[in-house]
Amino acid sequence: MPRRPSRPLGAAASAVGERFRVARGGFRSVDAPDGWAHVPTESLVVSTEDGVALHVEIDAPETASRARPHLGGRPPTVVLVHGFALSMQSWVLQRRALIHHGFRVVTYDQRGHGRSGQPDLDRCNVAQLGRDLSAVLDATCPSGPVVLVGHSMGGMSIMSYAGQHPDLVRDRVLAVALVSTSSGGAAMTEMGLGPAVGKLVGSVGPGVLTRLSRHSGPIGMLRKVGRGVQNAVVERWAFDSPVSDDLVDLVATMIFETPFDVMAAFLPDIHALDVNNDLAPLTGVETLVMNGAGDLLTPPSHSEEIVRRIPGAEHVVVQDAGHILMLEHPQLVTQQLLMLISRAQRAVTEGVPVSSKPRVRRTIQDISKKRRVARARAARSRRGAAS
Repeated sequence: MPRRPSRPLGAAASAVGERFRVARGGFRSVDAPDGWAHVPTESLVVSTEDGVALHVEIDAPETASRARPHLGGRPPTVVLVHGFALSMQSWVLQRRALIHHGFRVVTYDQRGHGRSGQPDLDRCNVAQLGRDLSAVLDATCPSGPVVLVGHSMGGMSIMSYAGQHPDLVRDRVLAVALVSTSSGGAAMTEMGLGPAVGKLVGSVGPGVLTRLSRHSGPIGMLRKVGRGVQNAVVERWAFDSPVSDDLVDLVATMIFETPFDVMAAFLPDIHALDVNNDLAPLTGVETLVMNGAGDLLTPPSHSEEIVRRIPGAEHVVVQDAGHILMLEHPQLVTQQLLMLISRAQRAVTEGVPVSSKPRVRRTIQDISKKRRVARARAARSRRGAAS
């Protein structure tokens, strides 16, 4: 019996995708007007201990530093570490803002992600990511103060690094920001659907992804046919407020350009992760913990253990925000990072022990974005009425 053609299915997916794009086209104005491209001051390759070539970029500050001097008058270098199945491009808007405020910025693609080399799959674990971060720091900022900022798996990388290098953390790390992350990773694979799903993803997911990696050609074709459907799924798990097509496309591209076998290799380690003991060296370091209130992967409850174990940590919860906070609410995240650095510099200057501060939890909202969304909706309504 001849095989039925797949064109009707593809056409249906394409039609759904087109409806999705048209329905959301009115939100182009709520995101970065200048897009997401960025040209670094310098690009280099850092080789890890097991020979993986990490793609690293350095941004020099645009102006003389506006930051308070620290440790011999040197402003800190800010190191941005991206999350699972993303790339350094997820930090592009913070890079622009930080160099504008006078900071040197270092970003890199984690092993198996973005433009970095493909690792042995048995070396895809968070402990190794901590060692990779150490190699990047040695190559790009071997001296002077640093601020470490990690999103999702990038936050886990920083916690792992802290456990491996407690003396360096005490001597050189001015501040740490842990964004949308967890110190015990099993719940990250629940995808907001409960422990049963987490157990299923942790045990079955790696095998499925490994099998998918053998069929990248057909999957690539399916993505093109049903991109709108794919983007609807990505938006559901990445954001909790209106965003533009272009931003969803950007995130979807980062995710689906990550090799499936690399994703599969990391999943069991994330599912079983426990880096709570690695948090001890962060005592005395100014620490910011951020979560989106609508994050299905790492809701605020996933970060409570981090806050509990780091005296003086600030916990900021963002309303109408999902997992990829720094792209969904970029100005707000940048503002929190600048405030973090300022607090840390002030604590050093005034000799105030960070660990003596009370723990603070604040809920904030991106009012500027709400206004942009309201304007976009009003404009779309006017266009609909006119037609």
